[in-house]
Amino acid sequence: MVDRTGSTNADILSDPAAAEGDWLIAAIQDAGRGRQGRSWVSAKGNFFGSTVVTLRPTDPVAPTLSLVASLALAEAIEVAAPGQAIMLKWPNDLMVLGRKAAGILLERGSDRVAVGFGVNLAKAPELADRHSARVGGDLTPTAFAPLLAGAFARLLQLWRDSEPLFLAQAWLARAHPLGSSLTVHAAPGETITGRFDGLEPDGALRLRRDDGALAIIRAGDVEL
Repeated sequence: MVDRTGSTNADILSDPAAAEGDWLIAAIQDAGRGRQGRSWVSAKGNFFGSTVVTLRPTDPVAPTLSLVASLALAEAIEVAAPGQAIMLKWPNDLMVLGRKAAGILLERGSDRVAVGFGVNLAKAPELADRHSARVGGDLTPTAFAPLLAGAFARLLQLWRDSEPLFLAQAWLARAHPLGSSLTVHAAPGETITGRFDGLEPDGALRLRRDDGALAIIRAGDVEL
């Protein structure tokens, strides 16, 4: 693991020496960004880290890496702060009591995928468009990093060795229940409402619309 100020997914993707299993951990992430171009808030004591996966011809489809990342994050937080009421929210958020406590951003470059994590360990930043929470516990980012790295490595191997449905079922067990009412912001100015109907094999969201039609959504933000 390498400690660095300002490390991002772009840094690890652009580094030809970065190999699968390497991590960049930032004390402060001044160049980070959220999904769909959202601004990024970096608070001291929170965790900011990125790792890289080198895709193999026999690997499952790359978007299902979001399942690996989400499950690894949930596992690490349960060790760091036992007893928290955590829930995964599609596609890449982790919630504590309905408030966002952590997020994931995946970015692909050729045959490599950078997986970035932001976790509110110490402080819940004030966000204009949503409520936030901290995960609790007393772990520093340096202590949290090996927990997350170990969980990610184990689940990455499971991703390669198992049928995609296995991780999808594990994700569903930690997520908002089937039938939950969702509003999906699929693009600026475009919203789709319906009920959560599970996941596609590639990790896409299944949304049963009010008229009974099934929408398959591969990118967007969800409101519960």
